[in-house]
Amino acid sequence: MRLSDFNYNLPPELIAQHPLPDRSSSRLLVLNQTINQEPIIEDKQFTDLLELLKPNDLLIFNDTKVIPARLFGKKESGGAVEVLLERIIDTNKAVVQIRASKPPKPGNQILIGHADDGFSIKVIGRQELNSPFYEVEFSSACIPLLEKYGQLPLPPYITHQANSDDQQRYQTVVAKNPGAVAAPTAGLHFDEHLLEKIKAKGTQYATITLHVGAGTFTPVRTEDLSEHKMHSEWFSIPKETQMAIDEAKRLGGSIIAVGTTSLRALESSAELGITEGETRLFITPGYTFKVIDKLITNFHLPCSTLLMLVSAFAGVEPIRKAYDHAITQQYRFFSYGDAMFLTRQ
Repeated sequence: MRLSDFNYNLPPELIAQHPLPDRSSSRLLVLNQTINQEPIIEDKQFTDLLELLKPNDLLIFNDTKVIPARLFGKKESGGAVEVLLERIIDTNKAVVQIRASKPPKPGNQILIGHADDGFSIKVIGRQELNSPFYEVEFSSACIPLLEKYGQLPLPPYITHQANSDDQQRYQTVVAKNPGAVAAPTAGLHFDEHLLEKIKAKGTQYATITLHVGAGTFTPVRTEDLSEHKMHSEWFSIPKETQMAIDEAKRLGGSIIAVGTTSLRALESSAELGITEGETRLFITPGYTFKVIDKLITNFHLPCSTLLMLVSAFAGVEPIRKAYDHAITQQYRFFSYGDAMFLTRQ
């Protein structure tokens, strides 16, 4: 398939700029298949998810925590610089995007904060030839410095600066492992009360960790999808989660990924035969899913790798029709938007 196969026209006013007052008050589009593959689309509220879950089903959440990954500083010459973390690769080393008047060179220093209360970032070099990402070295451990000096990095399609409301609502209620620069947004719809109701029904939930990188927003620039190089992300699947998946399958329950990141971690594990490491798995139509039966997900950007993933999962034509329906029905799109419930085709 081609990149243009995954384009659609979205009215800008449907891009959600702020979260709803309550996490679970979003709408939920349910996409099912008939025998002849003609999709059945239902409009529900997110709390109706309880009707769709069964005892012995297993929800898989991504427990990554968004870190304040945006930094503002200056070059040694005094010019302004913006640094956006892509991912941490060691205690004090990271891959970042750098916005400056001129591309930095290896050995250049970026100064964050003030001389008497700040730190420096040394540019090692581009991660790869012509890559927008640089490998850098912080003067000490990354996360404490980010916590002190960084700002929450909202997605590029959200136009306001991060505020106190975003500090809370751009994290899931299960977030605990710091390292992401973007939230696993399907998890944003769940609150503690809904999780209690889910457990009371006999549906279980478990967690994986996949640190979402800024590369998730990098556009696909090649019409031929086979030429696209997928960004790398780190994931880990605990032993307890592996055991929970095996038990749910033994009891006949469905494995339900809460978000594309949970799906990507589990499918990467099955594909690579590892439970922890880096993945560049690029899921497009034709991919054979090995773990996940159902998927809860938000609506994704045109021509994005995530739209390709959900199209592979639920079918290209059903997803097209679902998105057309969502636009007609004025669903809210992207990170702070509404959700979908998909069954594997």
